[in-house]
Amino acid sequence: MSQRARYIMIGGFLGAGKTTTVGRLARHLTDQGLKVGLITNDQAGGLVDTKLLRGQGYATEEIAGGCFCCRFNTLVDAASKLTNASKPDVFIAEPVGSCTDLVATVTYPLRRMYGDAFTIAPLSVLVDPIRARRVFGLDDGGTFSTKVAYIFKKQLEEADIIVISKSDLIDDAQREELQAVLTKEFPLAKVVSASPRQETGLEELFGSLMTDEQARRNPMAVDYEVYADGEALLGWLNATVTLKSDDEFEANEFLKKLATNVQGRLQLAGVEIAHFKMTFSPDDGIAGELASINLVRSDYVAELGMELDEPTTGGQLIVNLRAEADPASLMEAVKAGLDQTAAQFFGLHATLDHEEHFRPGKPTPTHRDE
Repeated sequence: MSQRARYIMIGGFLGAGKTTTVGRLARHLTDQGLKVGLITNDQAGGLVDTKLLRGQGYATEEIAGGCFCCRFNTLVDAASKLTNASKPDVFIAEPVGSCTDLVATVTYPLRRMYGDAFTIAPLSVLVDPIRARRVFGLDDGGTFSTKVAYIFKKQLEEADIIVISKSDLIDDAQREELQAVLTKEFPLAKVVSASPRQETGLEELFGSLMTDEQARRNPMAVDYEVYADGEALLGWLNATVTLKSDDEFEANEFLKKLATNVQGRLQLAGVEIAHFKMTFSPDDGIAGELASINLVRSDYVAELGMELDEPTTGGQLIVNLRAEADPASLMEAVKAGLDQTAAQFFGLHATLDHEEHFRPGKPTPTHRDE
């Protein structure tokens, strides 16, 4: 690579708004005439995020089977594939939402080993303000157990920039209160507010990501036993489903009903949802056409992101569900929800083509620079 590419990593816990922010940043840079390559990451394949970003027209590589820290060589290979295919000026990487210690295991080794190929942006970590207010005891409401909250806080501890994402969900007084807590808890980070969905507060963030340098400081201490225990408390479910109807049906309405059905089942079981998202790709639609839905907390209302303009006769549904629960119980809730929801649409049949449900294994970084 004759000219060094910019490497930007946008972290944050499950449901913090990373994919929306990555899409906004990619569009912002593309509008400036820059070529952008995206890298998504998950414990398993079949990502809603990848589908959404490719649907927006961006060259996207998906790394499955572990966090960037544990798949460092695969991360470099993915960057190389994108370079060979489209020669990006900027790489934007979205790590697993339950991953931390990214500075010591990803960006520092990347700078040390491939500093002639990349310049490294500050690590930005997005935080859902409602989730954060609960984790830090500012509000009541469903939250995670101590070991899962450990990962949540460690992500913020290593950030150069903490982004109070979805800032439109809280009022000014709540935002100022949260900002004060985050500034006190994590004094080395710059704390900013933005709303990727409403596209406010992004200019300053994007400017910093393109021009500022990552801070050079000692990597934070991480108790990998607690980290592993926290990840192991999270149930992971990825599934693909074929929907086929004898007549046309409204896919947008199906997604809303299915999300609400599964959410209700998990609420009855006392399960705290970390992130539940789905995409539907119609067989009879325009290439890249999608419907999507997103749910980021157990007591949240599922929101349609992208919508289909016309009814459809069928297509592929991708389901990604992360929650603090036994993975098998998540699968049971999704299967029961699919059966019950499909029955509400005359002539609609739902066939489960593929599913993976598991707890993440203990993270074992490829490199860790002290």
